[in-house]
Amino acid sequence: MPAEGSQQSNKLPSSGQEEGISVRAVIIANGELNNRPQLEAGDMLIAADGGARHCLRLGLNPHLVIGDFDSLEPNELAALEQAGAEIVQHPRRKDATDLELALLVAREHGATQAVVLGALGARWDQTVANLLLPLSDGLASLPVRLLDGEQELLTLRASDPLRSAEIEIRGLPGDTVSLIPLGGDAQGVCTQGLEYPLHDETLFFGATRGVSNVLFDKAATISLQTGILLVVIIHAPLEGGNL
Repeated sequence: MPAEGSQQSNKLPSSGQEEGISVRAVIIANGELNNRPQLEAGDMLIAADGGARHCLRLGLNPHLVIGDFDSLEPNELAALEQAGAEIVQHPRRKDATDLELALLVAREHGATQAVVLGALGARWDQTVANLLLPLSDGLASLPVRLLDGEQELLTLRASDPLRSAEIEIRGLPGDTVSLIPLGGDAQGVCTQGLEYPLHDETLFFGATRGVSNVLFDKAATISLQTGILLVVIIHAPLEGGNL
């Protein structure tokens, strides 16, 4: 994160896809914001409509603000533009939420991963839709993490029947880890680094066997042969709410 009193550049970072480097998009949505964004050099800061109000309150200058702007006042939008933000306005009658538009524009600008804050809480319809957004075909190439306080959510999908999907998660020993099947059974689930290991097992859709496992070390791996898993990590509270 920029040091106190430093100037944040509003020039969009170079495309990571073109240059073969990792570019992280940090996206602030219009839900309940329970983390202060911890920005790193080269991050792409994007506000999804009313998420820009969170940025203004925190003294952050987003590189880009996108949405139909039904949650922003004209003076707020003018202040963002004056601070150098690129403004991308969409009509109110549209087929995608502001957060989906923000993730898509992050991908188009070359982001290779995305962290989303303020996407959960308040409205259950928006919350569930936001949880499922990373599984949409248009975002299949963009790894997405959603943060809500100490909770981190990501998805793991096995799309190749000949090769298992695998992710590594990080935290501290004692952090809670839940594996929740989405859209059907999750088959061939294997874990390393969790207190209750799984060895080529099935987590059945709607059942709760995968809830409340425990991180045994600072890292664990989860692999999946077929299906989709929602991975929820509940971290021990850390001062500052790091990403």
